[in-house]
Amino acid sequence: MSFESHIPGAPPLERVTVMQGHALASASPSIEYSTVLGSCVATCFYDPEAHVGGMNHFLLSEPPANTPGTQVDEHYGVYLMELLVNEMLARGARKVNLRAHLYGGANVNRNMMRIGSMNAEFAREFLRREGIVLMREDLGGTQARRVDFRPASGQVRCRTVEDRFAPAIQPTPRPAAGRGDVELF
Repeated sequence: MSFESHIPGAPPLERVTVMQGHALASASPSIEYSTVLGSCVATCFYDPEAHVGGMNHFLLSEPPANTPGTQVDEHYGVYLMELLVNEMLARGARKVNLRAHLYGGANVNRNMMRIGSMNAEFAREFLRREGIVLMREDLGGTQARRVDFRPASGQVRCRTVEDRFAPAIQPTPRPAAGRGDVELF
């Protein structure tokens, strides 16, 4: 069965976009999670026995060590990885059964810190520390990725997004000086 196909008679797929700072889990065969990543990392977890899966999307791995206070920031991987594991467990998954896929972590801007590399290393280390099996990764490089994940079956598709330069901004011509005419529509 190809990724594009759908089971005849099953409800149509509902595509849910996983935005930065989100962690979602489901056992529904009609859900497909989708996200686009640059330096961010998305983790796809799947429990093959419970047929439960989930995806998160984090912007940065951890807050700087000198950050005051204990306020939780949902854009950090340190929070979203735990949140995703808990979402999975709440839907019947067992941590010992979890299988992971990691995507993203590109260093898309050569003039900036290697944020993508730091995010990728954090995600690998989290899985190692928690004893979660890493099945596949597509991390690093310089290109953005689009990830589609079906949580109930564990199917994942990852495609690179071609570099496209935004067209140059053209100034909008100023309208000719008004003549006092009014047009009603």
